[in-house]
Amino acid sequence: MKKSIQLAFLFAITAIFTLSAQKGALIGTVNDAEFNDVLPFANIMVKGTTTGTTSDFDGKYVLELDPGTYTIVYSYLGYETKEITEVVVKEGEEVVVDVTLGPSANQLDEVVVTTTVSKNTEQSVLNLQKRSVALVDGLSLQSIKRAGASNIASAVKNVPGVSVQGGKFVYVRGLGDRYTKSILNGVDVPGLDPDRNTLQLDIFPTNLLDNLIVIKSFTADQPADFTGGVVDIVTKDLPTREEYSVSFGIGYNSDFHFNDQYQTFDSGGRAFGFADGAHDLPINQDISDLNPITNTQELRELTQQFPRQMAAQSSTSLIDSNFGISWGNQYNLSEESSWRLGYSAAISYRNETEYYDNYIDGQVFRRSQDNSVLELQADRTNQGTLSTNNVLLTGLGGLTVKGERNKFKLTLLHIQNGDTQTSFFDQQNIILNSNLSERTALLFTERSISNILLNGTHSGSEGLWNVDWKGAVTWANVYDQDFRLTPFFVNESNGNRTINPSEAGDPLRIWRNLDEINLVGKLDISRKHKLFGYDAKVKFGGNYVFKSRDFGVDQFALPNQDFDGEFSSRFNGDPDEILAPENILDDNPRQGTFIRQDSNPSDSFESEITIAAAYVSEEFKIAKWFNAIVGVRLEQFQLTYTGADVNNNPITDQQFLDELDFFPTANLIFDLNEEGNKKIRTSYGRTTARPSFKEASTAAIIDPVSNTIFNGNPDIRPTYINNFDLRFESYGEGTNFFAISGFYKTFEDPIEISFIQGASNQFIPLNLGEATVYGAEIEVRKDLGFIGLNNFFFNGNYSLIESQQDLGIFEQQRRADPANLRDGEEPITERQLQGQSPWIVNAGFGYNNAESGWEGSLFYNVQGPTLEIVSDGNVGDVFTQPFNDLKFNLSKTFGDKTEHKITFRASNILDDERLSEFESFGSANKIFSFWEPGRTFSLSYNISF
Repeated sequence: MKKSIQLAFLFAITAIFTLSAQKGALIGTVNDAEFNDVLPFANIMVKGTTTGTTSDFDGKYVLELDPGTYTIVYSYLGYETKEITEVVVKEGEEVVVDVTLGPSANQLDEVVVTTTVSKNTEQSVLNLQKRSVALVDGLSLQSIKRAGASNIASAVKNVPGVSVQGGKFVYVRGLGDRYTKSILNGVDVPGLDPDRNTLQLDIFPTNLLDNLIVIKSFTADQPADFTGGVVDIVTKDLPTREEYSVSFGIGYNSDFHFNDQYQTFDSGGRAFGFADGAHDLPINQDISDLNPITNTQELRELTQQFPRQMAAQSSTSLIDSNFGISWGNQYNLSEESSWRLGYSAAISYRNETEYYDNYIDGQVFRRSQDNSVLELQADRTNQGTLSTNNVLLTGLGGLTVKGERNKFKLTLLHIQNGDTQTSFFDQQNIILNSNLSERTALLFTERSISNILLNGTHSGSEGLWNVDWKGAVTWANVYDQDFRLTPFFVNESNGNRTINPSEAGDPLRIWRNLDEINLVGKLDISRKHKLFGYDAKVKFGGNYVFKSRDFGVDQFALPNQDFDGEFSSRFNGDPDEILAPENILDDNPRQGTFIRQDSNPSDSFESEITIAAAYVSEEFKIAKWFNAIVGVRLEQFQLTYTGADVNNNPITDQQFLDELDFFPTANLIFDLNEEGNKKIRTSYGRTTARPSFKEASTAAIIDPVSNTIFNGNPDIRPTYINNFDLRFESYGEGTNFFAISGFYKTFEDPIEISFIQGASNQFIPLNLGEATVYGAEIEVRKDLGFIGLNNFFFNGNYSLIESQQDLGIFEQQRRADPANLRDGEEPITERQLQGQSPWIVNAGFGYNNAESGWEGSLFYNVQGPTLEIVSDGNVGDVFTQPFNDLKFNLSKTFGDKTEHKITFRASNILDDERLSEFESFGSANKIFSFWEPGRTFSLSYNISF
């Protein structure tokens, strides 16, 4: 009730402000065509009047005007003058006009260029691409919303060469997560899965964003640990005027929602993604020395402290829901002062539920023992039901103080994620073992990121010197709270279900906690000057990154003391009976369930990474049509580790990596016409891909879900990559654009996760042989007015990628072993890179009519078969199969000031399936994993005032 009153109060106050607004506003950015930079202190005037303003040192301007149609004149000494006609300003609305001014051929002559205003703010991102010294692709907030995307992961797939794995993690140019880097507002932050190099992009709702930039070629001011690309998530900046926005929506999937077979467990208190403290670890003592014979009563008392619930509960799944609110404003600090204070804030909430009644995962198919028989035979089947509930709460706040030549900005971000999973699987082992088990798993994971970023920008009196600095601290936490696994062995002859450790394992209770802190400091200084008679710019600076991770596991088994071998049969296959009061260990008779500490010293570790970097680059012209930026970056990378090895020998602050590397880079841009609308870009850069915390370690981490062990490798080395790029770009009128590009990359000591020979359930990161990746991309953005389809547009891109990975010694031995070769099969010495997509297709048709308020789009995305798991002996490679993702979006804006918007979305219209399959020479493919995401329909409403 209290929250409802507060929201109503907010609406009332906002309505008063809205009614009092009479003017409209012209806003935008003035850019410098000579550099990848803004043009500060340019003049913006209404033609034929004395009304005007100037851009600030960020190149941004705000001009309040009465409603009407205007011609706006943009000018700067020594630059061309540009007139923008047909600028329509409406009451209470903002019109965005971004302008790029180029230097005059003769600084004493006035050159006037007349054009009409762009109707699409996508132009701002194209302007950034056009002026950039690196190969850049991007998405504006406008184009993200046009695609009907509620989060970045849904939208970024429309960028050429970009695909999204698992609906969360972005891959650039088909390269796996190791070779793609995600940053937030230009600085490193850990993701909700800190073992990955990329942030989990589905956690960022679009109402937090300004734009999304994908940088595909290396420049010296960028971090060196990327190869496919850097994805920079740029959050909202200072608002130009008072603004409020409220949105809410619902989503329905006939397979997922209002299903009374949905399973859950004790999820109370987790509605906003926070762990329930009632399920924290109930004991804090080492019990490894206790045994059920001599410590019966002590173990009984300790076991009684563990919550009883081990079984899932039937429930009815609810529809998806989301809510968002944002607000912001700016003020003059005083009438005499040029300083302005601005703030912006946004809060969003999302609650999504999924239910799969035929979920298959982790199946194993082996080649026939008779190698003349070309078939795969089932060794383990694993299928059942999976119920999930994912809650995401996000808050963003920004405070900016801006003067004539200085700006200070404080950004606060917190993301809270709660993920509940309940599964029930039948697991049938056939070849290596022969048994049947039923497995119930209950898991709640709390993930959170908190980021504080302080940024300062300063400009010299003549705009020649510019200084930009950033300091950021980020805390990330991943907490598996009381994961519960119950395996019942099924006697197929009589149907009895018992706890049988030798056949199915013991029941488990697990708490896993990962805490990470990142500290980042970054300084960039630039100075404009003359070189070879042309304007040039030198840029230099450095940054320092400190990362610390603390990972701990508390794992307990729940065996039972059972002298007659029949005790666990009284459970009747009910997991909740395991910890029923009458079934807990007691003296008379001495039988029952008790807890046993199963975690090992090698499960947990502490590790630190430091990266100290310095760079210098020079941007210059040799001729009017030739622009270049060359530079070099120096990075010192160190990793220290504290933990234990597989023999539980302690290791304290041991330095596993200490590398000092130089990373040269060169980007060349050739203008093919005087307007600069046609360009050829070429670039070279040397980059790196480094092992993660747990990869460069001695840890042996057990995953009880998959029954696998990850082993660290203290001898692992970084990968070094040489990157070559070539691209032709053609910028047409408005947002029309065409580009075709090629790239070639060579890898020294690439890292891949490999099986340990002779242990099919153990993995280790290894440096394999050399590798190469090469490919091509083509992109077209075209409005369809030329064929009479006014207000329609087409966006499409296609990427073709080829990779060759030399096999490591263990894999060569496995693949060349005669026992693993089929009749007619030849051993191989190379294969494609793990996680690399051979081709990617994105295509979309859209309609946008600003006059009527109708907007719609139909987008399609698919990528080729991707190597997911590398073969182990007589088990074939696993490939993720193409998923044909077709989405539809239709929206209508209405109201006196178009402040209302209703949007309808449909996803997975083709009702495609998620499928990974074993592939083996001469054999029909067999399922490794399979689930059906179904079709989802959603409806949302947004009001802006």
